[in-house]
Amino acid sequence: MSSPDTTTDEAHETDDTAEPVVDDTRDALVASLADALGDALVSSEVQPGVDVWVRVDAGAWVETAQTLQGHCGMVYFNFLSAIDWQPSPFGRDMDAVIDREDDGEPAAPADLEWGITGGEQRFQLLARVHDPVGHLGVHVKCDLEGDPPEADTWTVVYPGADWHEREAWEMFGINFRGHPNLVHLYLPSEFEGHPLRKDYPLLARRVKPWPGIVDVELMPGQDDADDEADDGEDADDS
Repeated sequence: MSSPDTTTDEAHETDDTAEPVVDDTRDALVASLADALGDALVSSEVQPGVDVWVRVDAGAWVETAQTLQGHCGMVYFNFLSAIDWQPSPFGRDMDAVIDREDDGEPAAPADLEWGITGGEQRFQLLARVHDPVGHLGVHVKCDLEGDPPEADTWTVVYPGADWHEREAWEMFGINFRGHPNLVHLYLPSEFEGHPLRKDYPLLARRVKPWPGIVDVELMPGQDDADDEADDGEDADDS
């Protein structure tokens, strides 16, 4: 993974009249993608000395991988996964107590909000590739449409994407066209549903709230008898 440059921290120490920080290397990477992809490069963001993000059209997902590997030196594949931006339809009652309203009721689902470079659909693919020589990496995103959502496989460019796509298929229900072996990694073949989708009910959290408030650990040096005695004193006081 590429690491931030020291120039960014130095820039933060200057006053407001300083010239904007420019990252020529990352800007050049975005320009190369723009030349190759044209309008298929939907959005981009460069944080100088930190990182670069691009969002591309799903139809150019494989072309983007080919361009990054063949023309931009991004020969190292880091990971591929997906994001479900939809807020949970169950509200936030499966999360910590802090996520509840003042009256104790679950907080209402929020509107969809996308991360860096935005988005237009519920599901996005997210991949990371890296240039180990130039010490430069890039996050690549694309919006997915359809039910189920689909994208072409990256395995034709980055073979290491194989099990990452299998995981995204299993956990998010995303089909990867052309994948050589789209089979389960973790779950039994008869399993129904996709556990990392926001609309998948995490029933274990209904049985026992998360984080757990049932298990209480004893203080060091305290045994069960001491704990019962404390409970009895509290009852008398009431």
